[in-house]
Amino acid sequence: MGKEDVNYDIVPAFPEEVNLVEALVSTFPELQDEYETHMGNDEEVLPHLFFWDMIQHLVASFLNRDKDDALDWSAILDFLEKSFLEEQTERTGQAGESYSVVDSLIATAFLGQLPWPGTPGYGICSHLGPTLMRRFRQIRPHG
Repeated sequence: MGKEDVNYDIVPAFPEEVNLVEALVSTFPELQDEYETHMGNDEEVLPHLFFWDMIQHLVASFLNRDKDDALDWSAILDFLEKSFLEEQTERTGQAGESYSVVDSLIATAFLGQLPWPGTPGYGICSHLGPTLMRRFRQIRPHG
C-alpha cells in the first residue's frame, strides 16, 4: 500500500463527546481558543485533543491561582464532576460501574492525562469531586 492509499481521516467524535465539549466552552468562554484549535476537517471538534489543551490551561491556572486572570479551574472540576455524575445517573439510575462514551472521554482524555505524582500541578488531583476521584483511582491507582 502506497502513501497515497492511506486514509488519514480522523474518526468522527461521538455526539455525546461533542455535546460535553460544547457545554464546557459555552460555560467557560476562556476555553474558546482550545475549541477552535481542535476543529477537524469537518468543522467538528476533536474532543481528546481539546481535553489535552484544556488540561494544560487548567493546570497552569491551578499553579497560578493567585493571579486574577487565571481560569477558574475549580469551577471546571465542579462542572466535570456534575456532568459525569449526571450522565452516570441518567444512564444507570445511579452512580455506578457502567461505562459510556462520556465516561470514556473523561477517563482517558481528562483523568488519565492529569499530572502525575511528583510533577507540577499534581495537587489539582486532590480537588477532584468524589465521583471523579473514584474513577481516577480506578484508572490510576497509584496517582
